[in-house]
Amino acid sequence: MRVEHRGRSPRIDPAATVAPGAIVSGDVVIEAGARILHGAVLTAEDGEVRVGRESVVLEHAVIRGRAGHPAVIGEHVMVGPHAHVNGASVGDRAFIATGASLFPGAVVGEGAEVRVNGVVQVNSTLEPGAVVPIGWVAVGSPARILSPDRHEEIWAIQRGLDFPGTVYGVEVSAGMDELMRGQSSFYAAHDDDRIVDEQP
Repeated sequence: MRVEHRGRSPRIDPAATVAPGAIVSGDVVIEAGARILHGAVLTAEDGEVRVGRESVVLEHAVIRGRAGHPAVIGEHVMVGPHAHVNGASVGDRAFIATGASLFPGAVVGEGAEVRVNGVVQVNSTLEPGAVVPIGWVAVGSPARILSPDRHEEIWAIQRGLDFPGTVYGVEVSAGMDELMRGQSSFYAAHDDDRIVDEQP
């Protein structure tokens, strides 16, 4: 389904495929040969989403564009099922496996791999060709790649990356009531969405 959001409609190359049941919302560009499979959600909340030539976004992946953090998927990229790419940039020929999570401001270099359930933290840069092993975390710029049991080391780096400000636009001291009040107001923009067509 194609959805107009914030006055912007998706632009899908005729040589691309969007499977039935996928949702493409707002300022989304899908280039020739790209394939968006069942249940995937590409949503340009207030920043662009771009999927490059011959890239594949598999079932139930979420790709979200944010203000100041567009979601850019390069050419010949695989985005696995249930992956989450939120305001991140993914270089050509990268592999984003099942359940991987990329946060706003993250950059995944050309040919890099983020394996099953791997994480690239907010404002972190994964070098070209680097590999995040299954379940591990890339954090910092350039990223250090750490196993999840090294939480104290991950947090020592992540603390300076401004997760609350980058993802939610709030100070680190903000409580959940303030954070969710802002998020509720932000997502209310979907009240004005308009379905462009049921199946692109």
